[in-house]
Amino acid sequence: MRSAFAAMLVAGLALNGISGCASTSGAPDRRLEQVVASPDRTPSMAARDGARHPVQELEFFGIKPTMTVVEIWPEGGYWTEILAPYLYPDGKYIAAGMPRSMSPGVAKMDDAFQAKLDAAKARYGAVTVTDFYKDSYDIAPPGSADMVVTFRNLHNWMARGWADAAFAAFFKALKPGGVLGVEEHRGRTDQPQDPEAKSGYVRQDYTIAMAEKAGFKLVGSSEMNANPKDTKDYPEGVWTLPPSYTLGEKDHAKYEAIGEADNFVLKFVKPLK
Repeated sequence: MRSAFAAMLVAGLALNGISGCASTSGAPDRRLEQVVASPDRTPSMAARDGARHPVQELEFFGIKPTMTVVEIWPEGGYWTEILAPYLYPDGKYIAAGMPRSMSPGVAKMDDAFQAKLDAAKARYGAVTVTDFYKDSYDIAPPGSADMVVTFRNLHNWMARGWADAAFAAFFKALKPGGVLGVEEHRGRTDQPQDPEAKSGYVRQDYTIAMAEKAGFKLVGSSEMNANPKDTKDYPEGVWTLPPSYTLGEKDHAKYEAIGEADNFVLKFVKPLK
């Protein structure tokens, strides 16, 4: 019966551009929908929802308001504005950011992030902030997190040479049965993967292999953030596209028409044993 049920789930997900294991009962998460629709969110961030699909993605990962969730490198706080109020007061949101010692620019970014948290304590509650960087991977107590999520960050760790250590840190922080959710710019399958991901693109199969090397099991993938217009051959890599527009006004309309990058979404679990 379990096999038959799994087959039905896969068939249903395929109709929605999703493959793999279902993470929810299929009922809409009204709490999550309300948080995403909140007027308290930064308008410029909410304007990106059409490309980022926050409700669908978090539901795909199987998020629940009672979970302990670690977000890796929240930076400006797009997901913080959703995860923190969603998890408060029944769950816990941990923001694993870049340490201030990295650079003056990072220190300034950390100050802005802390100010964001302080200004929204009534909605966010007590957010725990930890460091995530080379040789500083204690993002949460071992075996304490229900979910770790990272959005469009993997290429950065590959560039620095510690992507394997990152996946090992996620595995350590998660409870057995815990979920790792990964979103990343999808690299071309007709080209070998650059180990340093200098273009910002990472092959999906390469990502799966890294996660599996750390001990994770792939249970689902989604095409909700796919973009077939993305040719992945730009002069400044993925940052040529919105929202970065690294080339400024040069060919701005062209890149605006393409939209945000083609992104894959993967769901992994830490095995029970």
